Amino acid sequence: MSTERRSGAQAEPVLPRTPKAGVGLHLTSLPGPSGIGDVGDAALAFVDTLAAMRLSTWQFLPTGPTAYGDSPYQPLSAFAANELLVGLEPLVRMGLLEATELEPLAELPRDAVDYGRVIPAKRALLERAVARFPARAASGLKADYEDFLHANDTGWLADYALFRILKRLHGERPWPEWKRRYAHRHRGALRRVGARHQAAINQVKLIQFLFHQQWLALRRHAARRGVQLFGDLPIYIALDSADAWADRELLRIDRRGRPSRVAGVPPDYFSADGQLWGNPLYDWDRQAADGYRWWTRRVGHALAMCERVRIDHFRGFEAYWSVPFGAETARQGAWEPGPGDALFEAMEAALGRLGIVAEDLGVITAEVDALRRRHGIPGMRVLQFDIDEPDFDPAQIEPDTVCYTGTHDNDTTRGWYWGHPGDPRSGREIRATRANALRLTGGAPATIHRDLIRLAFATPARLAIAPMQDFLGLGPEARFNVPGSTHGNWRWRLRAGQLTPAFIESVAGEVESASRS
Repeated sequence: MSTERRSGAQAEPVLPRTPKAGVGLHLTSLPGPSGIGDVGDAALAFVDTLAAMRLSTWQFLPTGPTAYGDSPYQPLSAFAANELLVGLEPLVRMGLLEATELEPLAELPRDAVDYGRVIPAKRALLERAVARFPARAASGLKADYEDFLHANDTGWLADYALFRILKRLHGERPWPEWKRRYAHRHRGALRRVGARHQAAINQVKLIQFLFHQQWLALRRHAARRGVQLFGDLPIYIALDSADAWADRELLRIDRRGRPSRVAGVPPDYFSADGQLWGNPLYDWDRQAADGYRWWTRRVGHALAMCERVRIDHFRGFEAYWSVPFGAETARQGAWEPGPGDALFEAMEAALGRLGIVAEDLGVITAEVDALRRRHGIPGMRVLQFDIDEPDFDPAQIEPDTVCYTGTHDNDTTRGWYWGHPGDPRSGREIRATRANALRLTGGAPATIHRDLIRLAFATPARLAIAPMQDFLGLGPEARFNVPGSTHGNWRWRLRAGQLTPAFIESVAGEVESASRS
């Protein structure tokens, strides 16, 4: 997908002009027969369901290729797509797969993503499909592939494909652990690997192209049904990524790939020790020297895929938490100044109005808020956080805001309200939350999930979003992620039978009653 956007191309405001409603559901959580949600038929069908529910925005998590831990916030590339998100049914219609070849996938679980089983099963089918591409693909599809290569191969695609092959040859170990000639990108060594493994490299590129084609179809279908796509961009990149390997001057790492300091956040709602993410920090001085070209490419690429994009941890652009490499917790960190206005001015000059939303949660200072406002970037409010604030008034939420009941990092609203074994809050804190929630929503314990959605819909925020788990009234068993933990996350899936006609009609009625349709 081309990363270029013409200056001034986005004349519309970042948020809808009139109040709208949306849903948060990651692509992997879509129902379907392949063990994991995808951007093929499952995504097209979900867009139709959203239109029937009168929900005009679909927000999802980053779509990059995941690695250890399956976290979409630690992708192997800032530009490539997760191959597991390629839909298989469209490949059957293209003639690249046979319908019978998909039958073994029916044995995979439907209510949770078992990555250990999905990855080898789906990867084998994708490799079979791309091996057949030269002989079976229609001439028009082959021409589209050549256009895709022309737009991306000299940018991110060639480096990413070579990175994936080298990673495979090194037993999937991080690139700083590779043989020196590959870790240090010796030209002769890379040229020889490229020649020796050209077929495998082409496979990686073709899979990226198939995702690209399916994404274009999804984008067109969503536009026809009046649904806008709302993506997500992690502020940091993983050390074990094609970007860090190919463009290490972006980061504060030495030649061996060893960082001096790493990213995290200080103690907060989620953790008394803070969160030690471990991502390498950016070398902002060097990025400023070339006019922030990489960041402009990255944001342009994301906005070519979606109408708007949330940037995770926006406050890191004003000041970021810097932790010494090797520290045991994030408590040992300190604040360092970020790039500030210069970064956004550079991106605006190249891309025009930026369709981004700031994830401005946590320790937000007046300086962070001023940076966001100067560039017309909407912020976020999360009712699960706000309700326990003594002076919180939902009527005072600003219109240029996305209001959420909770996010992918929160418990479901029912889990948050009732509490459960393992909840870090004390019994007294949970009881206080219940009282505040009932007072502000005017609701009842049995309907608290719907009551909190109604409260979000009633705020002045021009966009109100609830996770699908909250629309369905699910409990803590449906939580998608627990920050700071590494087990059991990113696995929850929606079951097709949960979206009954009565449920769809009920949501549509709530949206219409709130004048958000």
